[in-house]
Amino acid sequence: MKNAIVLYPSSGISHLIPMVEFGQLLLTHHPSFSVTILVATLPSNAASTAAYIASVAAAVAAAAAPSITFHHLPTVSLPIPSSFQAIFYEFMTLSINNLRQTLESMSQTSIIKAFIIDFFCYTSSGVSADLKIPIYYLNTTGPNGLAIFLYFPTIDRQFTKSLKDDLQMRIHVPGTPPIVASDMPSALLDRGTEVYQYFVETEKQMARSSGIIINSFESLEQGAIKAISAGFCVPDAPTPPIFCIGPLVSNFHRKGGGHEEHDGLDWLNLQLSRSVVFLSFGSMGVFSPEQLKEITTGLERSGVSLDSC
Repeated sequence: MKNAIVLYPSSGISHLIPMVEFGQLLLTHHPSFSVTILVATLPSNAASTAAYIASVAAAVAAAAAPSITFHHLPTVSLPIPSSFQAIFYEFMTLSINNLRQTLESMSQTSIIKAFIIDFFCYTSSGVSADLKIPIYYLNTTGPNGLAIFLYFPTIDRQFTKSLKDDLQMRIHVPGTPPIVASDMPSALLDRGTEVYQYFVETEKQMARSSGIIINSFESLEQGAIKAISAGFCVPDAPTPPIFCIGPLVSNFHRKGGGHEEHDGLDWLNLQLSRSVVFLSFGSMGVFSPEQLKEITTGLERSGVSLDSC
């Protein structure tokens, strides 16, 4: 039977793209493997997901590159969620039975060497354990973010009150600068919400995985990488292996790959080394007026050039 790797992102184009890029990286280094991406898509994400998958297929065909297989899981009905973040957790949980059937079917014809999921898919860990398939997490945040997530179950045990009750409290996480509670992700501020419990359980499951793959490189955030690798962020259990494989950059948006480079790169190449601040707000960055004012003030005081994404 053929060796296979299965990737399972949560719903949304911003979760699918890193998995596709990672899948292409795997095929570059291990062309004898088959790589399958399981796609579970919320109705609100269906159009953008379908368009992106079609563009990937066309780019791969034009480049005559090894191809990823996309397998779409059946749709499921979604109840009214308790919050926006909870939508992703609850949708992926409802897709568990479809996931199990798909992995069982694939196991009849392939040896699944690794099952790689993202943050919102933690409930699928039970399926991989039942089928004896090693499970890994693809972490698309930076090492500092990963250090915070891995350490957060410890924070949860240390405090009986919610972080929202003392937003000026400074939180100390191994390998990272102190963080004011108000700067933590909103889902982690109120321990009485469902999404808070989802996050804590995700972080526990991540620490029990076969490994964590980071879309970064060691020299970028050395303190966080060293703290995680030394076991400081998971003080009560073994820390899984950490694999830095980034940055993941699409080969299909470079010169010679069917698309020209972004105009901003021409400007960036003309700047002096270490003279530019790069801000990336992700695909759903939303900020309050106060936060935007702080960002603007900080950039003005830095005295350096700016590029944003």
